[in-house]
Amino acid sequence: MSKKNVDLGEQKDVEVYGGRVHNLKNIDVSFPRNQLVVITGLSGSGKSSLAFDTIYAEGQRRYMETFSAYSRQFMGGMERPDVDKVSGLSPVIAIEQKTTSKNPRSTVGTITEIYDFMRLLYARVAEAFSYNTGEKMERMSEDQILKNIYKKFDTIAVNILAPVVKGRKGHYRELFEQIRKQGYVKVRIDGEIKDITAKMQVDRYKIHDIEIVVDRLIIDEKDHKRLLDSIQTAMRLGKGIIKISDKDNNVAHFSKFLMCPTTGISYDEPQPNSFSFNSPYGACERCDGLGYIFVVDKESVMPNMKLSIINGGLAPLGEYRDVWMFQVLKALAKKYNFSLSTPLEKLGDENIDIILNGTHELLSVAVEYNKWNVQNYQITFDGIIKLLEEQQEKKSDTAAADDMDNFRKLKTCPECNGARLKKESLHFKVDGKNIFELAAMDILGLKAWFTDVESRLNDRQNTIAKEILKEIRARIGFLTDVGLTYFALDRTARTLSGGEAQRIRLATQIGSQLMNVMYILDEPSIGLHQRDNERLIGALKNLRDLGNTVLVVEHDKDMILEADHVIDIGPAAGVHGGEVVAQGTPAQILKSGTLTAAYLNGKKGIEVPKERRKGNGHKLSIVKATGHNLKEVSVDFPLGKFIAVTGVSGSGKSSLITETLYPILNHHFFRAKKQPLPYEKINGLKEIDKVIEIDQAPIGRTPRSNPSTYTGVFSDIRNLFVLLPEAKIRGYKPGRFSFNVKGGRCETCQGAGMKVIEMNFLPDVAVPCEECGGRRYNRETLEVRYRGKSISDVLDMSIEEACAFFEHMPAIYRKIKTLNDVGLGYIRLGQSSTTLSGGEAQRVKLATELSKKDTGKTFYILDEPTTGLHFEDINVLLGVLNELVEKGNTVLVIEHNLDVVKVADWVIDLGEEGGAGGGRIIFEGTPEGLIQNPISLTGKFLKKEMA
Repeated sequence: MSKKNVDLGEQKDVEVYGGRVHNLKNIDVSFPRNQLVVITGLSGSGKSSLAFDTIYAEGQRRYMETFSAYSRQFMGGMERPDVDKVSGLSPVIAIEQKTTSKNPRSTVGTITEIYDFMRLLYARVAEAFSYNTGEKMERMSEDQILKNIYKKFDTIAVNILAPVVKGRKGHYRELFEQIRKQGYVKVRIDGEIKDITAKMQVDRYKIHDIEIVVDRLIIDEKDHKRLLDSIQTAMRLGKGIIKISDKDNNVAHFSKFLMCPTTGISYDEPQPNSFSFNSPYGACERCDGLGYIFVVDKESVMPNMKLSIINGGLAPLGEYRDVWMFQVLKALAKKYNFSLSTPLEKLGDENIDIILNGTHELLSVAVEYNKWNVQNYQITFDGIIKLLEEQQEKKSDTAAADDMDNFRKLKTCPECNGARLKKESLHFKVDGKNIFELAAMDILGLKAWFTDVESRLNDRQNTIAKEILKEIRARIGFLTDVGLTYFALDRTARTLSGGEAQRIRLATQIGSQLMNVMYILDEPSIGLHQRDNERLIGALKNLRDLGNTVLVVEHDKDMILEADHVIDIGPAAGVHGGEVVAQGTPAQILKSGTLTAAYLNGKKGIEVPKERRKGNGHKLSIVKATGHNLKEVSVDFPLGKFIAVTGVSGSGKSSLITETLYPILNHHFFRAKKQPLPYEKINGLKEIDKVIEIDQAPIGRTPRSNPSTYTGVFSDIRNLFVLLPEAKIRGYKPGRFSFNVKGGRCETCQGAGMKVIEMNFLPDVAVPCEECGGRRYNRETLEVRYRGKSISDVLDMSIEEACAFFEHMPAIYRKIKTLNDVGLGYIRLGQSSTTLSGGEAQRVKLATELSKKDTGKTFYILDEPTTGLHFEDINVLLGVLNELVEKGNTVLVIEHNLDVVKVADWVIDLGEEGGAGGGRIIFEGTPEGLIQNPISLTGKFLKKEMA
């Protein structure tokens, strides 16, 4: 590969020289620009190190360097990747597997901007309706108002009224004085006309309607000028609104703004922010635009009804102490004749209600300050719930807030019913639907609604809406292209999986129509059914055809074979990887001798088992689950089997398993607080003894967490070092060998092994600690050695090396061997958890479970465990999962990967479609039965795989 400098406009390839990030072994690699390029290889082989930590990091660093030195000092420093040179780079955009936002106000609609265009649409063409009567709101010009007055009140004596107070409390003494000074002599107060007198006022605690009587006249054409002048005056005083009343107190309402002709309710002119739940102009005032409120949860306040108040029956208060609140409860018990020593379940509903919700009757609370000083206080008691709500409003620190969260639960806002918007905003409609009703539709339904909406609009609306509808349809089309038809626009961003969030960002990027950009994606096919995979590949090719380079880290067979260029990293993982073992077109890769090629060309594969397990004869059953799109789903989970739950994206898999089944089991076994989605009942709980969910979340949030600390083997290793003669002589305890506490660690770097040097406007640089040389411990601690190795040397061993080293220490060996068995032999025992991929973190958790003593009655739940795994890694993972089932446990996986589905003992397929078209059980049975099912989309693709 030539290293000559080439003008970027002419350079056809992106070239990387001397890549050494993480485990990359000084690699040189090039790939064509403006092509779809896939990087593949085993988990941990160095794919992300090349794509994200080298190419993307260098692209970002160059972008940062375009800013002035002054600007750069205010930005986060970009680490310089360990590479000799990268050439041919376009501006780089990374679309990673990260949840888009934790903000509850961020939704699919706001991320994709579809909701923003819908707000504009409603502000410009929606029709307003009264929230009281449902009538269409009217706005009138002065001429129209005059015409209507003549029509309704011709030759009738009327009062022309200017509303100045509507539905508000107050005495309004100053207002009456101001009106009197302007020369008006009469007002209409709550429907009754009165003369204005000096120092006039009304009851300040009652709600009032007050109008100025601007004129009293008989409606007649000859008094046209007087009528017009009075209307204009009334309009000015009433800020665009007037009322006309006759002697029988019949009232007509008129406004130059939107107004209900019957009740006189008036709306402000709609603006785009009138439909925004993030703006005070549109957000529901009760829930502040969130759609839900927090309420105190009675079950959390009284979790154990067998306890008395004295013994801690009221969880927020704890056990009895000599404090004010317990004195109040003693007075309450005396007043209502019950005892604080009686179990809550025997107090009766009436007394429980008084404790929780309070009483208006006075209580006499005696407080003894000393023998000679006893004070009696007369108080009312508002109840424990009110007390907790007040504490929540006053909370000032995170700890107090977290404490309060233990006693609260979410409840749909009773004011807006979860719609997030003010009632006025919800009564603007386009073709009979308000903006919330559209936002609650799935993308498929929304696409159908917008397809022919012009036929249901008038000419004026169509003229205004033309460009807005064009933008909305384009963005809906992009979401459809990446397989997200089951989403609703009101779905919050924090409920999205990493793969879903990535595909939403991909759809947004396609919509931006950028050119000459390099996009780097991390497994965009995650969580996607095979049916939608073709559309995703098509979307990536469209991005390429705009003139962009699309670089994808991927294991999906179809994606690899559809690429223009493939880079295979290997040959194995960790220290055994980091090399380019093959690259070229898919046809060239198929002919290479790599492990990836062997799985692609069929020389290697995951075999279908000769027979399926029969299970233990018991089952766990959910009856009538109805959460989200589930349609009264009743399903059996046979125990002692390997179960795969399948279905197209959005068909209800997560709703059924992670949001219904898992919370039920977690609450039953561990008293977890998360509420399951609605269901009628569950049977068979006595047949299992615990539930364990193994997800891909990091095993720790800080660099100090590592596989040895997570699995607990580090404690065993420290205990071993304490027993060594040198440690005994020195009196060392286990804490001496921890890098997290003072004593044995290096205090210069506080056990981190690295020091971060701040470079002001240059990127921060992490360098080994000059005191310990990156070994984390002080000199005295490192002098204690086991078989010639210090504690630092042990942490630096790979799992594979540690297995051999501790072979004769059963307690330590068992835990380390399970890490090796799940395919993690290449990672270091003390490797920071922040450097582990999601798949690696999940396998560390699996290994931890495998190393524990087993009862054979555990129910394991894994959501897409093959994420980030190569074909060979999946083979290893299946061996681990089968080992758990062989012990008598039940393993349930939510999975799209057909290699996993075909080896399952039992398959539960949901569908037929996603969103509103899903939520039903299509099939329950063996994979052989599934491929015979004519309506199962999963069965259709599985049939090819099992052929």
